[in-house]
Amino acid sequence: MLRPLHASLALALFAAPALAQSLDLHRYEIVDLTHSLNEKTLFWPTSPSGFKLESLSHGVTPGGWFYAANTFCTPEHGGTHLDAPIHFDSTGMTVEKIPLDRLVAPAIVIDVVDACAKDDDYRLTVADVQRFEKQHGKISAGTIVILRTGWEHFWPDRKNYFGDDTPNDASKLHFPSFGAEAARLLVEERRVAAIGLDTPSIDYGQSTDFIVHRIAAARNVMGLENLRGLGGLPATGATVFALPTKIEGGSGGPLRAIALVPKKR
Repeated sequence: MLRPLHASLALALFAAPALAQSLDLHRYEIVDLTHSLNEKTLFWPTSPSGFKLESLSHGVTPGGWFYAANTFCTPEHGGTHLDAPIHFDSTGMTVEKIPLDRLVAPAIVIDVVDACAKDDDYRLTVADVQRFEKQHGKISAGTIVILRTGWEHFWPDRKNYFGDDTPNDASKLHFPSFGAEAARLLVEERRVAAIGLDTPSIDYGQSTDFIVHRIAAARNVMGLENLRGLGGLPATGATVFALPTKIEGGSGGPLRAIALVPKKR
C-alpha cells in the first residue's frame, strides 16, 4: 500500500533550520515540474491576456550600484498553475485556504503515453487505474495523482499542444486528460489530494461540460495543469511540492511545482 508522507518529514521542511537538517536532500533528485512564465506561455484560447513582464528599473543607480526590478501581470489560469476548488464550485476553497498537507504530498504517476500517442482525445479509464493498483498497490488518501501523457514535449507550440490554434475559439481543441469515471474513482473513493498532468486541462480538449473539474472541485480536490518533467518521476516514491502564489480569494494561480525523488542506491 502506498503510504502518505510522514508528518515529521513535512514538518521538517517548514520548521527551524536545525530540524530541517533531518531531511538530507543529498538523498534525493530534485525535479522541476514547472514551465517558466514568459511571452511564450500558453493560456486558454479564450483568455483575454497572457503573461506580461515590464521593467521598472534595470541599470546603475546614481549611487553607483546595479539595481533591477520588474512588474508582471498574468491571468490565474495559464502556464503551470493550480486550479483551486472554487474554480468550478461556489463553495470550494480559494487558493489561500488550501491546507499545506494537500500541496506537499506523496505522488503517484500513471503513464498513458503510448495510449495518447494513438489517440489525441484519450481519457484515463478506471481500467487504467486498476492496472496501476494491481502493480503498485491501492492509491492512498491524500496522494497527488499525476497523469503522464507525453504532451509536455509539444510546449510551447500552441497548435500541437492544444490541438488547434484558432484565436478565441476553444471548440476545436484536442488533447488527452482524465476521464470522468476514473476521476470519480480517484476523488470520491480514493480521496486523493490533487490530480495533475502535462496538458492544458484536467478535462480533455473536446470537453463541453468540464465534468472532471466539477467532480474534483465538489470534493475540494485541486487540479495541477501544464506540468513538465514528468519523465523524471517514478510511478511511486516521489514527493511533490505544488505551491501556488497565495492569492487571497483566488480561483487559481501560477504554480511552482517540484518533486523530490529518492536516489537509487
